[in-house]
Amino acid sequence: MRGILFYSLSSARFFPLYILMKLKLDIDEMAEGFFEDTRLLGIMAPVRDYQFCWQLNHLFHFNFRINNNIEIQLRKKQRNYFFTVFEYPEPGTSLVHYLYNNKFDGEYLLPEFKHMDFLWLMKGDTVHATLFEKITRSIKELNGVQLVNELTNEKIKNKGQLIF
Repeated sequence: MRGILFYSLSSARFFPLYILMKLKLDIDEMAEGFFEDTRLLGIMAPVRDYQFCWQLNHLFHFNFRINNNIEIQLRKKQRNYFFTVFEYPEPGTSLVHYLYNNKFDGEYLLPEFKHMDFLWLMKGDTVHATLFEKITRSIKELNGVQLVNELTNEKIKNKGQLIF
């Protein structure tokens, strides 16, 4: 491959310049693509994640299951934190529902929403306003649910942490 060569004084060798360049991920661009055609709910419900999923599965006839392949791992304060993600792909559509646990061992996946216990992301297909309102109203009726709010992209500061 032809290109610019860089001479290293320490090893007295030539290296192609592209080997020495650092790559940087553009999180904003990734987030923009990831969050295209999505809807996100923040849910305050101080219950265990498996109990909440059971309630949602029963209410909506869904089949939320934990997906360990897309578990979110964050490193803070020299510790690893693991945030579970439950997934339910709607049969016959490209719509997939993801339920993130926002809390783990005193840390938050989205610290700007510390009061939210769960984040429900609907992705892959357009979610019409009537369906979204029906889901929101139904969740509010569940035992233990104290608050349900739509979280718009403008409100989310740490979008990159939801990307798997």
